[in-house]
This record gives sequence, structure tokens and C-alpha cells, in this order.
Amino acid sequence: MITLSLMKNPINRTGWIFLSVLAAVAVLVPLLNLTLPESHAFHVPDFTVSLLGKYLCFALLALSLDLVWGYCGILSLGHGAFFALGGYGMGMYLMRQIGERGVYGNPVLPDFMVFLNWQELPWFWWGFDQFWFAALMVVLVPGVLAFAFGFFAFRSRVAGVYLSIMTQALTYALMLAFFRNNMGFGGNNGLTDFKDILGFSLQADATRAVLFSLSALALALGYILCRLIVTSKLGKVLIALRDGESRTRFLGYRAENYQLFVFTLSAALAGIAGALYVPQVGIINPSEFTPANSIEAVIWVAIGGRGTLVGAALGAVLVNFGKSYFTGALPELWLFALGGLFIISTLFLPKGILGLFKRQNAKRRNQTDAAPPGNRAGQTSADPKLKPAE
Repeated sequence: MITLSLMKNPINRTGWIFLSVLAAVAVLVPLLNLTLPESHAFHVPDFTVSLLGKYLCFALLALSLDLVWGYCGILSLGHGAFFALGGYGMGMYLMRQIGERGVYGNPVLPDFMVFLNWQELPWFWWGFDQFWFAALMVVLVPGVLAFAFGFFAFRSRVAGVYLSIMTQALTYALMLAFFRNNMGFGGNNGLTDFKDILGFSLQADATRAVLFSLSALALALGYILCRLIVTSKLGKVLIALRDGESRTRFLGYRAENYQLFVFTLSAALAGIAGALYVPQVGIINPSEFTPANSIEAVIWVAIGGRGTLVGAALGAVLVNFGKSYFTGALPELWLFALGGLFIISTLFLPKGILGLFKRQNAKRRNQTDAAPPGNRAGQTSADPKLKPAE
């Protein structure tokens, strides 16, 4: 049914532009990094490749948040928790790959466990020496947590600001738990000192380029999946729930089932974003659970354009680019600038940057359609009685 819906509602012009740009970036950035010498004007430095890859992961996180907030009306202030859980899943696999190359040379236990006098590997680390298992956990753990949380929250009809506070409390509780050394996740220092992935060195330029391209591919596939959903009948129900949940329930729809599905799927997408993020930045620690990170993701979506998908990804890239620049140039003013952007977008740009462009294009088309036939696009009237004003 969803496939037929996509055929009836193909990806719009904005979506095709977005996918085309992603495809170009996924090819050009690694190509310019690997083939051109550092002295060349168009060479892309290694640091820039990793930085742009991080932006793409944030864009996928913003896309997952826009799916639940922009189309279902669920304002989650805890999506950073699902992102971090996916990151920890990948980090645990990367730690198991270190083996005897660690500081203490233990073939099984990670260095932090040896330092803390752990005698054996905890049961929840079993299986993470296999990539397929880690990849499964990256999706399954955030998805199961979101399903369990949403099952009780949505069936209890918790909504609005109360649900937002609960999601924020969830990520805060996880942050406190992961900070503890006896949890078995590295405590305050987290997981780091990664060596390789699938046998390929993480320090190699080719590995870095492949991870970048995979991040772009994941963002493109995530967009297509979200687009499939929001243009289907399921998406219409989600929008109805966003605009009038009581009326939708009155029509006979089980609102909690739709909300639970989209919330779980969104968490899984966030987990994938976190898994791609970790090998590119080289570390994962409990600070990723900080509630401020989840709130910042909401700001990305609001600035880019809530309920647009493409706008959410665009907002994540633009805001993080500004953050990278201004935290170096004006570090004491960045947070004020970010807060100001959020206020401006909320008051004056309810559909964000992308919504502003769409509104301007619609206004331009309406003016063109309303103009007399002879005055469109600089045309001259064929009626000799009509003369231009002097």
C-alpha cells in the first residue's frame, strides 16, 4: 500500500534536489579528498571530511525527530538518548576489535575494565565482537526502549508538555546511569581509542571517505523512508493526529498505535545516526545523553522547517556549521545567537527557512497567475489599444 502511495505521490521537486545534492556530495567530497594533493585549491582536508560526516549524522537525527514532531505532533526532548544508544552500540563493537592492541593487552576486556579490576566480560557485552550483532543492536536497543516508553505513555494518553518532560527525564536518567563506572560502559570517559572497523583502519583516508559516503547514503534512504510514510495513508492519519487528536479518535482510529509505530521507527533512525557518528568522531561518552543535546536537535528542526523533512536536515547542517564557526570566533556569544535564532524562527518563521522559501515561491506564482496575460514574464500585449504607461 505504501509503495502504491509513493507512485501516486512521488518525491516532490524539493526532495529530488535534496537527493541530487546528497548524491553529488557523497561522491565529490571523498573524490576531492583522496585524489587531489593537499596543495591543490580544491582539496578537501581530512578534518573537513570527518566534520561534514558528523553534520550528515546530525541531519539524520533531525530527520527522525521531524517525523514524530513535524508530522505526528510529538515533541520529543529525549531523542538524543536514542542517538547515544546507537553510538554506544557501535562503540562497544569497536572496543571489542581492539583486542591485544589496548594499553593493557587484554584480548577480551577493554582497557577501562582492566583498570577497574573487572575479572570477566559482562553479559551485555557478549556478541559485540561480531559486526552483524552490533548493527542489529544499534537499531533494536533504541527501538525497544522507544516501544516500551511509548507503549505506556501513549496508552495512558500522555501528551503535550507532559510527554516532552517525560522524554527529557528519560535521557537525563540514562545520562546519570552511564556516568557510573559500575555500569560497564566506561563511566565518565566513555568508549574511545578505536582502531579499526571490519578490519579497516579508522585512521586511513579511504575508511574515512567510505564512512562519509555511508552517512550520506543513510540520510538519503532515511529521507525516502520518511517520505514514503508521510505521503501514504498512514501519513495522512499522523497529520490528522497532529492537527486534532480527539477528532481522529472520534473517527475510530487507534491513535496510540500510530503514535507508537512512528515513535519507535524514529528512535531506530536516531540509533543509526549515532552508530555512523561514533567511528567518525572517535569517541562516545555520557555527555551525548545530556538533555541540552536533545533540545538543540529540536532547534535544528524548528529553524530548518518543521514538517518538511528536507528543512530539518538543512537546519541541522546550517546550525552545526554556524556552531563550528562561531564557537571558535565568538565562543561566548554562540549560545545567545542560537537562542535568538530559535526565538526568531518560532515567532516569525513557523515553517523555518525552507518554509520561507516555499512561501516566497508560492507568492511569486500567485502574482504571475493573477497578472494579465500580456504582462506575464515581460510579454507585450497583442492588443494595440493597450499602451504602456508613460
